[in-house]
Amino acid sequence: QVQLVESGGGLVQAGGSLRLSCAASGRTFSSYAMGWFRQAPGKEREFVAAISWSGGNTYYADSVKGRFTISRDNAKNTVYLQMNSLKPEDTAVYYCAATMVVTTTVYEYDYWGQGTQVTVSS
Repeated sequence: QVQLVESGGGLVQAGGSLRLSCAASGRTFSSYAMGWFRQAPGKEREFVAAISWSGGNTYYADSVKGRFTISRDNAKNTVYLQMNSLKPEDTAVYYCAATMVVTTTVYEYDYWGQGTQVTVSS
């Protein structure tokens, strides 16, 4: 079992930055690949970024490539999402999730956090 708690969301102007954190419980955090997803009102949950258990491999949605960076600190049981050059279309609830094998597919993640709201004003 892995429990995930996101933090760091908020209101920011377009062009600004935020860093999201996801703290995981359990001793096996380093065994899991981690992902960030987002869901805007009226839309399906979509993939944002993923990172392998070691941090050696990262994956990004085309819409955030070059602006967002996913990283992890296994000693702190935490995964991060640094978001720069934010746009109004980045507004959504952001979720972190854990899975055994890194993937970009939402349905292949086993554990989810409760989400944190990110709002980007124009």
